[in-house]
Amino acid sequence: MTSVDHVQRVIKVGTRQSSLALTQTGQVIDQLQQICEQHGLNYTFEIHKIVTKGDRILDVTLSKVGGKGLFVKEIEQALLDGVIDLAVHSMKDMPYEQPAGLMNGATPKRLSAQDCLIMRKGSSFEDLPPGAKVGTSSLRRSCQLKHARPDLQIQFIRGNIDSRIRKLETEGMDAIVLAAAGLTRMGWEDRISALIPEDICVPAVGQGALGIQCREADGAIRDLLQLLNDPDTDRTVRAERSFLGTMEGSCQVPIGANAVLFPDTSAANAAPIIELTGIVGSADGSVLLKEIRRGHDPEALGQEVAKLLLANGADRILEQLKHE
Repeated sequence: MTSVDHVQRVIKVGTRQSSLALTQTGQVIDQLQQICEQHGLNYTFEIHKIVTKGDRILDVTLSKVGGKGLFVKEIEQALLDGVIDLAVHSMKDMPYEQPAGLMNGATPKRLSAQDCLIMRKGSSFEDLPPGAKVGTSSLRRSCQLKHARPDLQIQFIRGNIDSRIRKLETEGMDAIVLAAAGLTRMGWEDRISALIPEDICVPAVGQGALGIQCREADGAIRDLLQLLNDPDTDRTVRAERSFLGTMEGSCQVPIGANAVLFPDTSAANAAPIIELTGIVGSADGSVLLKEIRRGHDPEALGQEVAKLLLANGADRILEQLKHE
């Protein structure tokens, strides 16, 4: 750790102001406080709530709002301006490119990456009735669900977890799709009707993981955050984000990626093997391209899977989406 470790410091933590964002930020702060106690660091933490563009615009789908970083830009600016010292993001909201001077300082241990259903009736994806109305604002989810079940009626739905669950009843839907990790962080696992198998719906890049962003020049914060970093989560998320960067993906594009680790038994103390699944699809779900590859290098693996998809037709899908 650096020479400033024993200096008293109030660390300002930026976050969105939704109940989920505040809950997961509080959980990160609890972990950091434990680390500070273990290492004799005299740091305290303050939460700073920041409203982002994605929070302000709730009446259109994310794909129509346009641009990248809908839920992070204002928070990143606060970091650059020195208003806050670190930021807690849902990793799936973070664009591949970060502003100059900022970096991801830690990726804590990931929760489930899977999507889930909250249903009025039933306990599996197969239990959705013919022509079921399913709520989501994600092109990635709607593309894959329509590909698996063309009969489904996908309904536009935005807002925080609470309001989406209410809309399940008030807007007459049969089910809504959410990230399982968000419900787990809120302590609402009992509301999950079914996890959607990943062979039906590949998760968003970084789903279930958090990104703790900081300034590159702030050595004390960088050192602190390294103690929070989970190496296995870091490797899988790096593979997924390398895929994202090569695909140049955003909320406007139905793409997903999920990396898992397997033991490498070929040599003693060998690093785990990463298996990366990547998908790209058409907005209506009529076309869904998928590639699965294994490797050791996260960045190289992400690029490999993305380039395979682009060579096999994803480039044409992405070009068409730009003009829709």
